[in-house]
Amino acid sequence: MNLLYGVVGEGMGHATRSSVVLEHLLAKGHRIRVVVSGRAHDFLHAAFDHLDGIDIVEIEGLSLAFDGPTIDVPETILSNLELLPAKLRANLKAYREIVADGFEADAVVSDFESWAYFYARNHLIPVVSIDNMQVINRCTHPPEITSGVKRDFKLSRAIVRAKLPGAYHYLAATFFVPEVRKKRTTLVPPILRPEVLDAVREAGDHVLVYQSGASDEALLELLATVDAEFRVYGFHRDERIGNVHLRPFSEDGFLDDLRTARGAVATGGFSLMSECVHVGVPLLAVPLDGQFEQELNSRWLARLGYGSWTPALSKGVIERFLERCDDHERSLQDYPRQSNGMTLACVDELLARIDNGEMPGPTKLIAPALGKYEG
Repeated sequence: MNLLYGVVGEGMGHATRSSVVLEHLLAKGHRIRVVVSGRAHDFLHAAFDHLDGIDIVEIEGLSLAFDGPTIDVPETILSNLELLPAKLRANLKAYREIVADGFEADAVVSDFESWAYFYARNHLIPVVSIDNMQVINRCTHPPEITSGVKRDFKLSRAIVRAKLPGAYHYLAATFFVPEVRKKRTTLVPPILRPEVLDAVREAGDHVLVYQSGASDEALLELLATVDAEFRVYGFHRDERIGNVHLRPFSEDGFLDDLRTARGAVATGGFSLMSECVHVGVPLLAVPLDGQFEQELNSRWLARLGYGSWTPALSKGVIERFLERCDDHERSLQDYPRQSNGMTLACVDELLARIDNGEMPGPTKLIAPALGKYEG
């Protein structure tokens, strides 16, 4: 089949997840055109540009602005509005180039990416959604998860619902398993890199800290007050400051520090959280302001006993988390770890149904999954 695959460019989790699916689709003999923006484009271009059967096309997407460790919402809106005309022109050019070179997609796969979705709508092509965001809209979450944040929850649900409406089917990646409330929805395990799937847990004494966005010097001052060794990623330098070791990023080094960590401290981003849960590393999650999806992930993490969460770090919060790491580690032993096989089998089934002309999309799939619509 000819496939158009859209990958949202903000955050690298979408790119790493999509790379696993793309490798599988190439091995199955599909011909793929990928549209992707931001850093995700550079990552996927480096990974696939030398291979036959796949082309990586750069488009323009939205970007986030940060004020220290939090998202600067006004600046994010302003900067995207200022660049919007140029981005629209670039995306229109990419659209014309794809049409002009004769590429005719049989199906579209979208990892929360709108360009490919609108292309599909314009050409009456079925869309398969693969992402972690749809779990917000297409599942029922218990009151203890949404308590105190129902307004944010409803707003996030509305935004996600409007992102890719009317898809052929939705594969929602998740490490927690809420009840599915909408048809054409299947819950699948997080899609993880082979290196993460193969990582062996060997808990040590250090704590891994991942700092996303702009470097936060106040964080280093806080960590210096806690009696523990911290290995911190995100400051892009190699330096020791007392009990804090700033580490330059490398995939192998990061994963080794993760699997051998006593625990980890990071935002509530789905990708790293899923890696922690799969490897068995207790996580203290600090969701970014304005990112309800991160808070939802964090609340589920704490509910399952896999870690703790807090709106803001302090010495006491970190110390209490470290005291509870052994309890979290025991809870993590019960997590039902999966390979990527379950998810990829669902992808294969959906593409086979599309290739056979089955319309509309199936209410639920035959392939095994974490959860399915049962209405």
